[in-house]
Amino acid sequence: SFRNTSAYHVHMRIHTEEKPYPCSVCGKSFRHRANVIVHERIQKGEKPYVCVECGKSFGDASSLRKHRRSHTGERPYHCGVCGKSFSQNAGLVQHEKIHTGEKPYQCPECPKSFRDKSAYVAHQRTHTKETPYRCMVCG
Repeated sequence: SFRNTSAYHVHMRIHTEEKPYPCSVCGKSFRHRANVIVHERIQKGEKPYVCVECGKSFGDASSLRKHRRSHTGERPYHCGVCGKSFSQNAGLVQHEKIHTGEKPYQCPECPKSFRDKSAYVAHQRTHTKETPYRCMVCG
C-alpha cells in the first residue's frame, strides 16, 4: 500500500517499465527525476558536493556522505554474526560471505571459487597470462 497516489504511480513504473526522465546528454531514460539529475552531473563532469576536510568532490550528496566516513571513522554497518563494523554496506555484504561460505565466482578453468569479483578477475589472469599493469619507467 502507498501513502498517496503519487507514490503509487511512481511504484507502478517498475511494472510498466516507464522511464519518463531522459538524460539531456545521452538520452538514457530513468524512472525517477532524482536519478536523471545525478546521471547528468556524471555525464557533464559536475561535482558540486565538496568535502570540507580534503576538497574531494562528488556528483551526489550520498557519495559525499559515504566519503565523509573515511574522515570521521563512522562504521554504521555491523555484522550480526561477529559484530565487525564497516563504513559502507557493500563492505558488510562482502564480509558476510565469510560466515555463509558463499563463493559465487566460480573459475571455469579450474575448481577454485571466490567470494569477491576482484579476486576472481585477478585469478583469471593466472590462466590467461594477461599482465595489464606495466611499469611507466621501464615498460
